Amino acid sequence: MAILSAFADEVTDDFKGQIDFLASEKVGFIEIRFVNKKNVVDLSQAELLETRELMQDRGIRVSAIASPIGKVRIDEPFRPHLDKFRHAIDAALFFHSPFIRIFSFYPPKGGRIETYRTQVIERMRRMVELLVGTNIVMVHENETDIYGSSAENCVDLVKSVDSPKLRLAYDPANFVWGEKITNNFDVCWHTMKPYVVHVHIKDWKLGNDHAGSMPGEGDGQVRKLLEDLARMKYEGFLTVEPHLKSGGQFGGETGPELFSQAIAATRNLCREVGLPCD
Repeated sequence: MAILSAFADEVTDDFKGQIDFLASEKVGFIEIRFVNKKNVVDLSQAELLETRELMQDRGIRVSAIASPIGKVRIDEPFRPHLDKFRHAIDAALFFHSPFIRIFSFYPPKGGRIETYRTQVIERMRRMVELLVGTNIVMVHENETDIYGSSAENCVDLVKSVDSPKLRLAYDPANFVWGEKITNNFDVCWHTMKPYVVHVHIKDWKLGNDHAGSMPGEGDGQVRKLLEDLARMKYEGFLTVEPHLKSGGQFGGETGPELFSQAIAATRNLCREVGLPCD
């Protein structure tokens, strides 16, 4: 059975409001990113405790730590960023999260990130080393302008690092928005599929630079993806991240009414393709 989760900071900045919304929609997990406008990896111990208490009160658990790790230029100092990753690990342990979402670095200004493949992989290896002895897996999300913007480069990362602590998060809309690919299921999914353990439900219409589409109504081939997940008997998370009002480098906005519709659309698609989804 697939498990529904959500980026509830697209509903409201107020974290209690996020949790109340998820409870009202009977969504039991959150991919936690911004808590009262502050990224989860930057929360103090007191803020972490308050956040966990709010979730426990409504029975909400964490599907992944939506960190910004890897969303910096490759020529920026790595040590402070590695320290931030340590905070992400602490947050994952604190919330009993199985995953930390990460990225694979931007190029220097005017450069090409492919030129820095060796450095990207070395940084990934150093992060993986910090996960040894934990139950946490870092999942790399395909996104535009980073090394892992293409399906081939995503797989290259996993194979080169060669650790069960690095796997892939699949985001179909990012291939449409960033790579201008409207048949990602055919040309990206099957390449990445053996290494995917986490899925984002986000759809996008080619040519729309401002906001996403309702799941199943864009060019992301979300229905085909869910059909294949049903054939696979997929048992991981489906994290709704619709970006229906706006989407940007570090987050998006949808609002409660549209987000409720996106959750309903995801559930309906899962029902239609025979993918049990709770």
